[in-house]
Amino acid sequence: MKLRFLLLLLCTFACPLRLAAADTLLIVGDSLSAAYGMPVDQGWVALLQQRLAAENPGVTLVNASISGDTTAGARARLPETITRHRPEIVILQLGGNDGLRGLSLEAMKDNLAAMISTAREHAARVLLIGVQLPPNYGPRYTGRFEAIYRELAAENGVALLPSLVAGIGTEHELMQADGIHPNHDAQARMAARVHEYLLPLLENSP
Repeated sequence: MKLRFLLLLLCTFACPLRLAAADTLLIVGDSLSAAYGMPVDQGWVALLQQRLAAENPGVTLVNASISGDTTAGARARLPETITRHRPEIVILQLGGNDGLRGLSLEAMKDNLAAMISTAREHAARVLLIGVQLPPNYGPRYTGRFEAIYRELAAENGVALLPSLVAGIGTEHELMQADGIHPNHDAQARMAARVHEYLLPLLENSP
């Protein structure tokens, strides 16, 4: 009896932390998460799923990302999506198309804040992923754009991955011909970044 207790106690502190088999991760993003310009199984989401399958068997990863989507579009479809999949964790990777189209940054912030609230209303934890714009949009606009993610994380107390593509956009061998989307060679680096920031949320899973 004592041996069984000691083994249980040891495993509590030493065994890898795993999500419950029914736990679901929902990714709501744009083309960066929808494997734009490459087979879906080469994108960072698929690579993250492979890693989770090895480390946390039974986890379901749902990719609800749509190329070209804006925060307004994602906000409109999130309630139905989150009700259908009932995720424990929601990853939000949005805003790039708002910025590229010069849409209202305050509206973008409001949309992201609403999505965070929707996730929390459904008892889901949130990982917010920041977005970087090309430098040709000017330091004033890009600075305000990037600050919105930091503000949202601080104001809502959610985890923040500052950028999915930091350092990738300046390496031409990691970018597609359009200069906006990372190619398949960059996807493993992106998946590793998300995994790093996702780990604390996984470890705090009930």
